[in-house]
Amino acid sequence: MTDGRSRRREDTRQRLFVAAVELIAEQGFSATTVDDIAGRAGVAKGTVYYNFESKTVLFEELLRHGIGLLTADFRAAVAGLPPREALAALVRAELEYIRRYRAFAQLLLSEMWRTNREWQQTLRLLRGEAIEVIAETVRAGVASGDLPADLDVRTASSALFGVGLVVAVDWLVFQPERPIEDVQAALLGIVRRVAQT
Repeated sequence: MTDGRSRRREDTRQRLFVAAVELIAEQGFSATTVDDIAGRAGVAKGTVYYNFESKTVLFEELLRHGIGLLTADFRAAVAGLPPREALAALVRAELEYIRRYRAFAQLLLSEMWRTNREWQQTLRLLRGEAIEVIAETVRAGVASGDLPADLDVRTASSALFGVGLVVAVDWLVFQPERPIEDVQAALLGIVRRVAQT
């Protein structure tokens, strides 16, 4: 019985996450109300407060959930691969993630530039975890000689994360018919050219 109840609670939380992401991506955090989220998720307003004490807590959990999924995708993509292949796998993983969670990616992109939010510290930490997976791959590339020895690992990793995010959102908004393989190849071409300079 407890297992069924916890599964139902997790399903409800997932519906709330999806509803919140869609609404906040559509109309912004401030304009989105708890009533809106409950309505979109198909639950009572009290259910939102039962699962999350406030809209801000819901949003912080939303960031944890979404960036946690991306970080897990990054880790799975690079597992056991040599650095050059791992970089290509990271680019592909980010593009696929953003295609799957487009509304969250748009939300993340807009929130990363806002420094006055209550959850900014949480976002900074979570972003750092995702970028660290890229940094591990870049460090391995420097160590193997696949990447220049004087490469600034932190900046390169941050750039790869940010460029991937912007390029993917641009692709999905303005060129959704373009095959993911083309976008991946173009992004990798840019990464490789920058790494060689």
